[in-house]
Order: sequence, then C-alpha cells, then structure tokens
Amino acid sequence: MTDKAAPNKASSRSSVRSGGPGGPRLGGPRGAGAPVERAKDFRGSLRRLVGYLRPHRLLLAVVTILILLSIILNVVGPKLLGEATNLLFEGVIGRQLPSGISKAEAVDLLRSRGQDQLAQMVQGMEIEPGVGVDFSAIGRLLMLLAGVYAAGFLCNWMQQSLVADVSQRVTYSLRQEIDQKLSRLPLRYYDQYARGEILSRVTNDVDNIAGTLQQSLIQLVQAALTLIGVLIMMVIISPLLTVLSLTILPISGALTALVGRKSQAYFRAQWESTGALNGQVEEVYTGHSIVQAFNQESAAIQAFDQENQRLFDASFKAQVVSGAVRPMMQLLNNLNYVAICVIGGMRVASGTMRLGDVQAFIQYARQFTQPVVQTASIFNVLQSTVASAERVFELLDEAEEAPDTKHPAALERVRGHVEFRDVSFRYQPDVPLIEHLNLEIQPGQTVAIVGPTGAGKTTLVNLLMRFYEIDDGAILIDGIDIRNLTRDSLRRLFGMVLQDTWLFTGTIRENLAYGRESATQEEIEAAAKAAYVDQFVRTLPDGYDTVLDEEGSHISQGQKQLLTIARAFLADPQILILDEATSSVDTRTEVLIQAAMAELMRDRTSFIIAHRLSTIRNADVILVMDQGRIIEQGTHAELLAARGFYYELYRSQFAESA
Repeated sequence: MTDKAAPNKASSRSSVRSGGPGGPRLGGPRGAGAPVERAKDFRGSLRRLVGYLRPHRLLLAVVTILILLSIILNVVGPKLLGEATNLLFEGVIGRQLPSGISKAEAVDLLRSRGQDQLAQMVQGMEIEPGVGVDFSAIGRLLMLLAGVYAAGFLCNWMQQSLVADVSQRVTYSLRQEIDQKLSRLPLRYYDQYARGEILSRVTNDVDNIAGTLQQSLIQLVQAALTLIGVLIMMVIISPLLTVLSLTILPISGALTALVGRKSQAYFRAQWESTGALNGQVEEVYTGHSIVQAFNQESAAIQAFDQENQRLFDASFKAQVVSGAVRPMMQLLNNLNYVAICVIGGMRVASGTMRLGDVQAFIQYARQFTQPVVQTASIFNVLQSTVASAERVFELLDEAEEAPDTKHPAALERVRGHVEFRDVSFRYQPDVPLIEHLNLEIQPGQTVAIVGPTGAGKTTLVNLLMRFYEIDDGAILIDGIDIRNLTRDSLRRLFGMVLQDTWLFTGTIRENLAYGRESATQEEIEAAAKAAYVDQFVRTLPDGYDTVLDEEGSHISQGQKQLLTIARAFLADPQILILDEATSSVDTRTEVLIQAAMAELMRDRTSFIIAHRLSTIRNADVILVMDQGRIIEQGTHAELLAARGFYYELYRSQFAESA
C-alpha cells in the first residue's frame, strides 16, 4: 500500500484549542492548563516500573554483591582510621609518662599528683608508659586503609557500569514496547492528542525514567545496606551515642513524607507542561511559513511564553519543594554532630571511650545520616519518575485497534467489487455522521465523491481502510467482510495519494519506493515518467539520489504532490484512492496528470475525492454526500440534468471562475 504511514484528513484534524491571547495552543485532553493531578496509584506505578527490572535479576544480583562488598569496605575504613588515631594519640600520651612502670602505676601516680581526670583518661587507653608512637604500626594501618578504599572504588566503578547496562536495557525495551504500541493504536488516539504531547511521553518521560534507574537504583540499595552496616558499627562503639543519632530518623521520615506529598503534584504538572510546550513548538515550527505569512510571529511568541511560563512555574515549585528536604536534613545532621562531639568528648575525658572511637563514631554518624538524606532526595526524584512512568503507562494502556481475526480470509485475485452494507459510524457517540449507508461499486469503476466540507467524504475512505472501525453494518471487498481480513493484507490492496503530501527524510529514490521497496531503478524511473516527475528530478544536482528532508523544503508543493503520485504508480495497487490528488499542481500539469491517472485507473476500482468538479467529469459514478448521507448518485451528465445539489455546486464553481 502506498502512503500507508501518511497522515490523512482525519488525523490532521487539529487538537488545537483556543489559548486566548497569542493564538492557538496545543493542549490535548490534558494540557498544561489542566488541573494539577497527583499520582493516581504511586505504589502500583512504582511496582509496575520495578517489574521491568525482573528480566535482569542476575545482573542485579551481581550489582547487589558488589554494593555489599563496597559497603563493608567503606564501613571498615573509619574503624581502621580510628585505630590509627588511637595509636598516635596514645603514643603521644604514653611518651609523657615515666618509663619502667605499668599503666596501673601510672594512673596511681597521676592521681597522687591531683590529675584525676587525666588519670581516668589514661585508664581507658591501651598505652605503655614511656613508649612513644609506633609509626610502623600506623604505617601498616594506613597502607591497609588505602587498599580498602581502592577496593571500594573498584567495586563502585563495576557496579556503576553494570547498572548503566541494566538501565539502558530497560529503557531500550520500554521504548521498543512504546513503539510497538504506537503502531497498534487506532487513528482516534492520534486525533485526540497533540503530536508534541505524544513525543514528550516517548522522549522526555522515558529519559526521565532512564536517568532515575541509572542514578538512583544503586543509591537506594547502597543507602539501605549502608544504614544497616553503619548502625552495627555504631552500636559496637557506643550504644548511647547510637540512640542519640537514631532520634533524627522519625523526624526525617515525617519531613520526607510531608515534602513528598507536596512535590508529587508539582512534578506531574511539570511533565504535563513539558508535553504541552513540545506541542506548541512542534505546531509553530511545522507551520512556520503560515505563521510568517499572516504576521503571527508575535502571537506565536506570546503563546510560547505562556506555555513556557506554565512549565517554569510547575518546575520551580517542584524543585523548590523537593529541594527543601536536603537543607532540613543537613540542619538535623549538624545538630546531631554537635551533640555527638560534646557527649563523646565528655566520655573520652571520663575514660569511658577512646579518642579514636569517638572519631570513628563521628564518621559513622556522617555515613549514617548520609543515606537518610540520600533516601529522602531519591524519594523526591521517584515522585518525578513515577509521574513520568504514569504518563508512559497511560499510553501503553490505551485501547488498541481491535485485533485481526485469528482465521483471516484471503483474497487470491482481487476484482475490486466494493460494497457498503447498512454502514453506520460516528466519531463522537452523541454526534451522528453516517447512518445506514448502502453503496455498491462494481469492479473497475471510477467513483468520485463530492460534497461540502465535513460531508463525510474522507470518512468513507477511513472506514474502507479500517483506519476507523464501523459501528454497525459491514464493508465488503469481493464479497468478503474487511473485518475478516488482516489490516496488513487489506491495506496492501490500496494505493493512496493524499491532499496533504508526506515525504520522509531520505533520497527521492527511497521516497518513491516506499510502497514497493523491491522496485528496480528502471521501474522507479518508469513510474516517475508516468507521473511527470522524471524531468524535474533530473534537473536536481543529485537526481534520484537527492536527499529530501521531512518538509521537502528543496522542492515546491506541486513537485511534492507529483512525487506522491509517482509513488502510487510504482506501488501498482488493485484499488486506488485519490484524495484531492491534483490540488497542488498547476493547470497544465493537472491536464497531464489526468491523462496519466486515466491510464493508472484503467481496470482498477478507483475512489476520487474532489472539490474541483471539472476533474471528475469522466467518472463512472459520482456520489454527492452531505452530512454523512449520499443524497445524489449518477454520472456527470445525469446529475447536471437532474438540476439538484450537484448542479448547484457545479454552477457555483464556474460562477466563481467567471
């Protein structure tokens, strides 16, 4: 089928809504101006997101082991440093005491001199009077400490690499799932949502999820395991100081929960505003020539500024609210740090703790509060991530096209007999459009469909190709209900040339062969000559290898139309659909195209949707539609003789020409 991916009129019906001053605004059903929503199901969405990690359980197990090793090494580090501090401090104190006596005798000597507090401190130390600092032992400890930190670094680097691999695999599969989902969504979905909104879900929201998986996944596991390991070491060193440090946990939890509830709504608004802004930019960029032609640059800028301001407000509030966690936690940590220093110093002075143990405990207290702060920050990142995940899951959960029948029929030799049998269809349930339509087209007939805008002309084509499903009745091709055919086999029967031309980034040769990739160069050139494309293509610098961009900015609108017609020639379809196919070509070229079309349509069932009635005089049957109904039917001469709606429409066009 030719142009099977091209937008049709139904899909080009804009979802633009009035945006007040500044012109139209793409909002879709849930634009930036919609009420701020909170996560509908935070736990369910998070659980579903975690489900994407299950296929990578083995790698995650290795990552967990590496995290555990790195945490053990990091936890051991402060203890080793504390022991080195003890050796240094106790060596300094021991050197000042008389040699040749025991520690008990040294304590008694200090008490006899009235130095009771120093005596208590010495009693709690492991010193040998008269012996100085053991620098060799300190050196060995420092070398061991360096090895521990180096091994910890290696574990951290390996786990980061593995998690990056896992996160990219997850987002790869997620993008693949979204891409497959987009191909299964009905055209109705694309009518309802702006393209910028859909692209925002596919790109921005997925990138947000990928960033969280890569950066926050390790941090969550590290935070949990570090909390456990550090807590064990703190209890071993001083249960009293441990209890003091634990008092900040309930306060931290309460603050995190409070901020999380506030920030979730703002993060959701942020990503919705991002989608709306993308829609605004995409719309204005696509129609930039129209914007300039009507001097609407200032209006477009104003509309952009409005959307940008909405995004700024939502992002600012989200970041300010979620960012409040870290400074609040740092305040609590600093207060806890002061309390530990004061009480720890008093216990060293009283001889119940060693100085190195206090130093180690302070480091552990820092390590203990760090995962708490980290978890609080990650929780707020998760608010943003879950908001993005919900938007992606909403897309993935959209109702798909009705599946193809399990036992599809096959059309061995297509004759082109088309029948609409008591067909009814509505875009909106409460707005009637086509009601009980009956129509029969014989094989090889050329059928022209005319009528005012909104009469339902293009809708017939959409129903025939199953872009939309009928509500009632049946559409048959050669006596077979099209619902008993697969969509792929059905659409391969058709070649389409639309009023809105569609070209993709690639060479002219690739664009022409889009509907028939196996075509040879001779076949491509033959189709181009039949559509009067060959001559202007050869005037281009690279001929058929000229690269076109998506907008086809190197060639005129009429030339783009000619390329899509040549594409239909090359596809050689059994049934042809021409939707205002010659609307963008000049009068002379139109005459040539009509002659080529007559050859192309020979022995093929053809549907022509036309506004210029002069182009359909030779049609076998002309259907005149109004408000979804066929109000007149016949040849050009018969309809003129009837002096009805077609007659008045025909006269009005020639009156306008006069």
